[in-house]
Amino acid sequence: MSKLRLPVIVSMGGINAAGRSSGHHAYRRMVFDKLDGSLQHGTLSSLASMCGLELAESFSAEQRQDILSRTLIRQVEQNHFDVENLAWMTPLDTHDRAGKAMEFECRRKQLPRDLPPNWVVQDLADDRVSVRMEGQGRLFVPNTRIAPVQSAGQLPKGFDPANLYPSRFHPRGLQMSVVAASDALNNMGLAWETLCAALPADQIAVYSGSVMAQLDDNGYGGLLQSRMKGGRVSSKQLPLGLNTMPADFVNAYVLGSLGATGSVTGACATFLYNLRMGVEDIQSGRRRVVFVGNAEAPLTSEVFEGYGAMSALATDEGLRKLDGSDQADHRRASRPFGENCGFTLAESAQYIVLMDDELAIELGAEIYGAVSDVFINADGYKKSISAPGPGNYITLAKSMAASAALLGESSVRDRSYIQAHGSSTPQNRVTESRILDKMARNFGISSWPVSAVKAYVGHSLAPASADQMMAVLGQFAHGWLPGLKTSGAIADDVYQDNLNFPLDDTELPDRDVAFINSKGFGGNNATAAVVHPAKVEQMLSRRYDAQTMTAYQAKLEQTREQRAQYESSVSKGDWQVRYRFGEGMIEESELELQRDSLRIPGWAKAVELPTSTPYDDLRLD
Repeated sequence: MSKLRLPVIVSMGGINAAGRSSGHHAYRRMVFDKLDGSLQHGTLSSLASMCGLELAESFSAEQRQDILSRTLIRQVEQNHFDVENLAWMTPLDTHDRAGKAMEFECRRKQLPRDLPPNWVVQDLADDRVSVRMEGQGRLFVPNTRIAPVQSAGQLPKGFDPANLYPSRFHPRGLQMSVVAASDALNNMGLAWETLCAALPADQIAVYSGSVMAQLDDNGYGGLLQSRMKGGRVSSKQLPLGLNTMPADFVNAYVLGSLGATGSVTGACATFLYNLRMGVEDIQSGRRRVVFVGNAEAPLTSEVFEGYGAMSALATDEGLRKLDGSDQADHRRASRPFGENCGFTLAESAQYIVLMDDELAIELGAEIYGAVSDVFINADGYKKSISAPGPGNYITLAKSMAASAALLGESSVRDRSYIQAHGSSTPQNRVTESRILDKMARNFGISSWPVSAVKAYVGHSLAPASADQMMAVLGQFAHGWLPGLKTSGAIADDVYQDNLNFPLDDTELPDRDVAFINSKGFGGNNATAAVVHPAKVEQMLSRRYDAQTMTAYQAKLEQTREQRAQYESSVSKGDWQVRYRFGEGMIEESELELQRDSLRIPGWAKAVELPTSTPYDDLRLD
């Protein structure tokens, strides 16, 4: 039996409300107070450069506070919409007063094609007309209202991904995707050309997408609003609005990849759905490098209105009631497993790079961890499409059992933790904690540490579990588990007999495996097991001899040097975003097609065509 390839994580990158993911900076923002002075300064510098602020050898107390206040969950800022003056249309029913009709003038071309039956139109000079409206009528008057939901997880204030590359007409989600994928690529410490020289084109894949598609003015938002606003649809709004565009943009403009591509959408579990495709590709040997990630930019007033109509979001009124205060605490809008009133929408774009263990050892790639398994299950019959169900029991039980089989019972029992979905809704805090508590008891865990990073960055929908992944990799590197600092206290109805919900950051230096759990609308449940890099090294030492591992360590030093150079540049504001519009295009006439291979210009190795079939017992020739 051939050995199963191990999918290892060799890079990560992205942007969310906590900052930049490469270098673990977004994670460090979550546990900022527990970092030493050097790490704090590095993260402050990273955030300052993102926000367009002046860098300093040391930041004053006021500068520190200003930088930190620009991050995490906070009141929705003007670049999204004005929460105090939310655009609205008020219907106004009119009628004659004492037999006097309403009269007004306008330009003839402004008249509707189908005139209301009670309108009498007369021509005036200069292509103008007078309109007499008799009897009853209805007008729609532009108006404003105060937004009931005013909290969101937003990119750091002052950071605009559109300024990092020629992004004209790109929806915000695609801008974020280009920047995040470039961050992951540059953070790898290996030149993309090195991978292209080592692999055929078909052994690379990109799995990426978004749940809500691209809903701002440059995407479906503008497409659907144009007629009602009296505008015209552009040729770009429909194609750029597709929910698969994050993968398409990475292929076409960042990597120039010709390998497998696509996206599976699974509501809040979407990243883990795409991760499973990448993991299975690596395990089977179909691919050797896979970019997995998602981008979501849902902070439009219409999306807030939609989730608000479901009573899913934390409203200002709800927050005021929770705190008994006249002011809503926007920075504590998301309170996983605490007394809460709804989740908090967020924007994020995150990517990781998976590689099979053999290629990682061969190239000297940094290994941040390994994804041994991803399990996905539906909920079965449901009364409410948004209600939780039993599928999550299957995903968690399988993931924990598989990890115990791989690492040993004691690793799961004594040296694991759960990065929970933790959406911050009253229903989820009960149902998820019940599942986690039962799982802990079933595997002999008496005090299972639970973290939920939505407390810091909000709920970004498709990339939500990618935000969790970035926190896991940060915890592996620095040891601190982000606490539920915004929750204040654990709610009385939360199950916690076998669980530990730390309200402050907690040091967990000896973890072997972390589980990422996600529960999505519609019954989309997923759990991934992420193995600590120290355990991965032990595992690979069983597969490779000492000479091979020594050679790997030598190459790894070079990789780290390249990554350090990128870290230095990006922390000073030079993101080195890779955007290759129209570059390196391949003419079809240059392809060399043979019976057993296809050679592509720019790729050292040819794509091999199948010469045998896996259906050997069914062959007809």
